[in-house]
Amino acid sequence: MSVEQSPVLILTINDCPGMRVVRVIGPVYGTGVRSRNLVGNFLGGVRAIFGGKQAGYLKMIAQTRDDALAQLAEHARSLGANAVLSMRFDSGEFAGQGQAMNEVTAYGTAVVVEQN
Repeated sequence: MSVEQSPVLILTINDCPGMRVVRVIGPVYGTGVRSRNLVGNFLGGVRAIFGGKQAGYLKMIAQTRDDALAQLAEHARSLGANAVLSMRFDSGEFAGQGQAMNEVTAYGTAVVVEQN
């Protein structure tokens, strides 16, 4: 049986309309890292030669971003926050284990908000 976790509101703006910040906790972050498998990398390379949409890479980046947001929410929740304000993404690529890895970090300010 799993206990349902309380949701964490994640906003890219500096405040939360209709609510007031009652406590600022501080910076929080979440990072996702993914790579495509060998076949995916090969097919992506072939597609890149001919140009066009790279659906496999788009899917990988979306999944990595979702992982980063989930970790961000968990980090904020673990500190007692119920919201994250001024959320931003940063992303990059690096080599690991002979593969190109996609990394996305989501970060912002963890706060506790209440209804006005």
